[in-house]
Amino acid sequence: MNNPLVNVCFRIAAAAFYSMVLLPHLFAGELAEKESSPRAQGPLFKDAVAPVLQVKCIRCHNQETSKGGLDLSSLESLNRGGENGSILIPGDPEKSTLLQVLADGRMPQDKKLPVTEKEREQIYQWVLTQAKKELLKNGFVPGAADSLRSESLLSQHDILPIMRLRCTVCHGKRLQQGELDLSSRASMLKGGNSGPAIVLGDAEASLVIQKIHSGEMPPNKLLVDFSVKPITPRETKKLADWINLSAPEIELKADIAGTDPDPLVAGQDRNFWSFQSLKPVEVPVMPSGVEGNNPVDAFVFRKLHEKGLSFSPEADRITLLRRATFDLTGMPPSVKEIEEFLKDTGEKPYERMIERLLESRRYGERWGRYWLDLVGYADSEGKRSADPVRPYAYRYRDYVIRAFNSDKSYARFLLEQIAGDELADYENAPEITQELYDNLVATGFLRMAPDGTGSDVVNFVEERIEVISDQMDVFGASVLGLTLKCARCHTHKYDPIPQRDYYRLTDIFKGAFDEHDWLKPAYVAGQTKVTSMGRVLPYVTTEERKQWEKHQLEIDTKVTAIKADLENDYRLLAKKYFEETLSMLPEPLRDDLRTTFDTEPEKRTEIQQYLADKFQAQLIFKLEDVKNRDEAFKQLAADLDARVKQLESRKLPEPKIRALWDRGTPSPTYIYRRGDYLNPGRLVGPGVPSVLTDGASPFVPDQPWPGAQKTGRRLALARWLIQPEHPLTSRVMINRIWHHHFGKGLVATLDNFGKTGTYPSHPELLDWLAGEFINNGWSMKQMHRLLMNSRTYRQQSRVTAEHDQRDPENQWWSHMSLRRMDAEEVRDSLLYVSGRLDETPFGPGDPVETSKKGLVTSLVGEKGWRRSIYVKQRRKEIPTILEAFDLPQMNPNCIERAESTVVSQALYLWNNKMMYELSHAFANRIEGEVTESLTDQVDHIYMLAFNRPPSAEEQSLGIAALGTLAEVLTQELTDLGTEKQRELILNRALTEYCHTILNSAAFIYVD
Repeated sequence: MNNPLVNVCFRIAAAAFYSMVLLPHLFAGELAEKESSPRAQGPLFKDAVAPVLQVKCIRCHNQETSKGGLDLSSLESLNRGGENGSILIPGDPEKSTLLQVLADGRMPQDKKLPVTEKEREQIYQWVLTQAKKELLKNGFVPGAADSLRSESLLSQHDILPIMRLRCTVCHGKRLQQGELDLSSRASMLKGGNSGPAIVLGDAEASLVIQKIHSGEMPPNKLLVDFSVKPITPRETKKLADWINLSAPEIELKADIAGTDPDPLVAGQDRNFWSFQSLKPVEVPVMPSGVEGNNPVDAFVFRKLHEKGLSFSPEADRITLLRRATFDLTGMPPSVKEIEEFLKDTGEKPYERMIERLLESRRYGERWGRYWLDLVGYADSEGKRSADPVRPYAYRYRDYVIRAFNSDKSYARFLLEQIAGDELADYENAPEITQELYDNLVATGFLRMAPDGTGSDVVNFVEERIEVISDQMDVFGASVLGLTLKCARCHTHKYDPIPQRDYYRLTDIFKGAFDEHDWLKPAYVAGQTKVTSMGRVLPYVTTEERKQWEKHQLEIDTKVTAIKADLENDYRLLAKKYFEETLSMLPEPLRDDLRTTFDTEPEKRTEIQQYLADKFQAQLIFKLEDVKNRDEAFKQLAADLDARVKQLESRKLPEPKIRALWDRGTPSPTYIYRRGDYLNPGRLVGPGVPSVLTDGASPFVPDQPWPGAQKTGRRLALARWLIQPEHPLTSRVMINRIWHHHFGKGLVATLDNFGKTGTYPSHPELLDWLAGEFINNGWSMKQMHRLLMNSRTYRQQSRVTAEHDQRDPENQWWSHMSLRRMDAEEVRDSLLYVSGRLDETPFGPGDPVETSKKGLVTSLVGEKGWRRSIYVKQRRKEIPTILEAFDLPQMNPNCIERAESTVVSQALYLWNNKMMYELSHAFANRIEGEVTESLTDQVDHIYMLAFNRPPSAEEQSLGIAALGTLAEVLTQELTDLGTEKQRELILNRALTEYCHTILNSAAFIYVD
């Protein structure tokens, strides 16, 4: 080694080894060490992301508040996402919602704390480089919120929604064509007549994939018939990937309320006034010297006193009678009722008058109409131009009227309408009683939303969801006084109603409203192949069915007798012609032919069969042969056939009920992200809005009765609604009753008791009334008594300067409000005063017709026109007079009617042909009831039209007007020589005067 040459060579070799082997190896190790450091590839969550979220986002998205179900306080909760799924896709910042909302400025909502460009870039780099590594390192599954939608973690929850959309209508719970059921993994493996539908681990060998690729399934020619759209390539790939993964299944618990605190609705959200349960309210003490009739006045006076106001004087008797009669019956008082009320000198005549009105059948017709508005009642489906008729909807209308007249408790009223089919076992009942019938008819409440799915081309899942959405809107507005519909697509922006709660609520109704298990509402000629309606039940009362069967049997008996008489005549003539023809044949054949044709065909000998074949056409006379041979018989047959057709036309269709009923276990409910049914998210179960509960009480449906094949969900919902401690049910209904009596609710926004609604003008009064409502058995008539007997209600409507200054909107009820009649009151009053009102109740709605000019009128019957509530209410054919005076088109319902003052109203009352007819009938009534002087006629006109006698000036003007009209008409006529001409002139003058009276403001306004 001391050899210089050797030393040089060794040093050269060592240098080469170092430069060629060790140095690259060491450099590579240094690089590897650098690459192993997270800081070399991107920022860490704790350094770059958490601080930004803490400052800019945590206030709204923390563990307690978690708006939209989103908690950004930790790496785990960020990964879990919110109600609409994941906001983080590790490795793909472009598709991560977190980056999208930061980039377009949607978040944070507090514009004082914007995320800077540098901060966004840090988060971007973290998602791109480090998010997945950090999640895995901490034991979390990346993209956990979307793990059920990830190709690497596919499960049955990704696939079965596709099957329900594309396949299970023919291969599912209701129908298994080819013995194939595709509604579960197990049934797919079992397969049908052609074998298993799927082969685990081999999509290409799976029959379902083969059928899809070949275009056989779903079959194009049947797509519209079965309301199915073609499966998409993306869906097919997902199905194939799932099969190739051996069709993994996971156990996924539905998101339902439990005993743990709700993470989406904070305790502070429940502190809002309308979300708190009712509490006892102390009635204020009325100051001495101030008269009040009941506690209502104490609450109202306290507020009036605060505003420096007091009650107005009580209105006069006749004003109160007209006011109360229109309020409770929607009709004017009769002359007899006016006279009797004015003559009543006993104690409490006003109170007795209220009781009489509450017992009137007209009461239910008036107040039932208010509920029908809330429900969105219509006798047709709407949505499409065909606007198909709902032939049995009138039964629900009649049920509502009867319920109000019988003062059915509001609690029972709701129970029947929301869950009547789950109250008793109607399918196995030995008799359908009136109660069972009412239970089923009442569910029409949930069948009133516009529904165009009766047409094949618009009966797909998307259209069905629109129907469900409208029905949820009706339910929320009418019963809860909340706007729910917006939560279908996103968490409510103002009220604490997460999107989750909306879908929990729809899941309650899914036993009957399942978009994947649909019943068509109607048959649309030319647009629907299936002619039967799916939303009807045959369970009318046993008595009604017996009456129907008796009626049909009577007709059938008469038809049978007529046909038997015709058959007897035919046989006699056929035998006559047989003998006449036989006599012309050789005598040796006659006896053999008689024997042949007297013998039953199957018992004939070979020779007889030969004779029958040979002489059949010559000797046997069919019915048409006899008609052609005998003119008298032909005429008789024609007459009897016409008689049969006339009798058959009197047959009645089978009585049925338009109802909603639970059909058993429905399909699962997923949150539809942004309302898109093609983008299902989290699985949810049945539940009610969490903010209306304590947030830690499960929603537990019970089986309605032993062995019931029903979910019991709607029954549990209904029972929850009528609990005395429910914060909204009684408040909302009481507010509506107040609104209809006083013209405005204590809460002005009748359908919005949420944070964007108005605060009650008298919150203590509202809560006291709501409590009284419950304590009095939810009796609506008792609430009428309470309100209408108050001094508040009995005030004058005259507005003073003080009112204008201190209570211009009559917010504090310092006087009563003048109001215009609504559409039905106008029409019904016109019919009443003219003597053309037919008060026959109930039954199918009276038909309407449209003239060439576009005017819509109801058809007159033998007794005149029925009340407006009994006119068929088609969505696209509203009688012109009702439409002119603001009868709403139900899309989907009407919470509060608009009141317009437009020229078409005056033009209708002055120019319409029906108005001339009614004015003439009014004049004829006056002439028939008052035969004395013009003075008496004017008095009677005022009593009928205005429900009061005329003043001296009005009387004088009326007599003068009749005289002037008679003079003008006399000049128009040339022949005045007969008494009949004079009578004609006076009648025409009276008609013109009556027409003028019916056009006056005093007729259509109630003081």
